[in-house]
This record gives sequence, C-alpha cells and structure tokens, in this order.
Amino acid sequence: MTRAYLREFGPGLWVGEGPVVPFYGFPYPTRMALVRLSDGGLFVWSPTALSAALKREVDALGPVRHLVSPNVIHHLFLGEWKSAYPEARLYASPGLRKKRRDLAFDADLRDSPQPEWAADIDQVLVRGSFAMTEVVFFHRASCTAMFADLIENLPRDWFKGWRGFLARLDGIVEPNPGAPREWRASFINRRAARAALERILAWPIERVLIAHGESATANGAAFVRRAFTWLLARSTLP
Repeated sequence: MTRAYLREFGPGLWVGEGPVVPFYGFPYPTRMALVRLSDGGLFVWSPTALSAALKREVDALGPVRHLVSPNVIHHLFLGEWKSAYPEARLYASPGLRKKRRDLAFDADLRDSPQPEWAADIDQVLVRGSFAMTEVVFFHRASCTAMFADLIENLPRDWFKGWRGFLARLDGIVEPNPGAPREWRASFINRRAARAALERILAWPIERVLIAHGESATANGAAFVRRAFTWLLARSTLP
C-alpha cells in the first residue's frame, strides 16, 4: 500500500506530518499545512522536510504559490521548498530576515493578511514577548486557527524520564495545552498579547491546527481559551 503523506483536516486544508527534530535536547514532532486558495494556488504553512513522495502529493493539489514561516523557529525547510518551487513567494515572520540572511524573502508577514490570500486566510501577530512574535492564521473555509508554538499539546508519554517531567512542568503536555512556560514569562507586554488574543477569539474557530502535538477537530474556541489560561487569568475578554 502506498503511504499517504497528506491528510485532509478540513475543507481545502491538508496537513502533513514531518520528521522529529531536536530542540534544545528535546525531540519535537513537526507538522505542516497546505491551504488551497480561491485562485487554486497553495499556501504552505510551516513546511517540513520535502521528500519526492510528499512533493508528488503536493503537486497533485495545485501549484505552490506561498511559503510561510509562522515564527523564527519554523524555518528549517524553507530553503529546500524554495529550491523546489522557485516561482513561489517566500514570507518572513518577524525577526526571520535577520536570522536567515541566506534566504531571499519576498515579503514580511504583518498584522493583516497579504492581498494574495486575504479572501481565504486572516492573520494576527501575537506581540508582547521580547523573545519571539508568532503569526497566527485563520482559514475561513474550514474555520481553522493555526498555531505553531503558542499552543503545544504533546502526548503525556512523548518525552521520557526527566524530559517528560520538565515538559509537564512547562505546560505543553495533554491535557494542559499551551506555550512553554519560559516563553510565557517573556511576555512583558501582556496588554499587547491580550489584544491579539481578543482578535483571535473573535474568529468563528471550530478547529485548531498546531505544529506540535494533538490538534483540536471540534470545540476549537474552547481549546484556544484553555491554552491561554495564563494570559486570560486577569483579563475581561468575553
């Protein structure tokens, strides 16, 4: 039986599981997403390693037009995707141009969607941290919010031994999804972060797609609220 690398997550939205990558000594699963836009082109979110088999499945869905990094951590495979799809436009999340001077970015991701995908995808910059700014996306057709590292939800047995203990302490393990504790502590401007979260929660979220761990296929808004308890504790958001 031929292995399928992509699976449908919602209308016009596919996900692919990437390789496990090390991050400060912790093995992390990776996940990418593809959105078919109204013009038939593909928006590729957080691309993972590109194999020949994966490329065949991607090409069967449509032409790759946009390669997107949601934050400065999710950049490892941008170069190989750009090489494979030279006509695609490459977009930098805040801070990534400085980190990846070897890549020729076509545009920067901002606090509103690019005209090329505004009809299909909305986006918000979650500011307030001195460490990193993440771009959160919302795919309108599938009512899916897409988070890279602001929500992690790893299985309880994913990390072993002391790594498992630290991951649970960090608040990134089921049934308590969220951002790593050290990143949460870097949000010195909680007002800015809450303003971004307010915009996110105004979306009609049904599903939540995350890069690391178990996504939510129902009750998406409640899932997001649970993941941001650390930010909502003293907030009056509805």
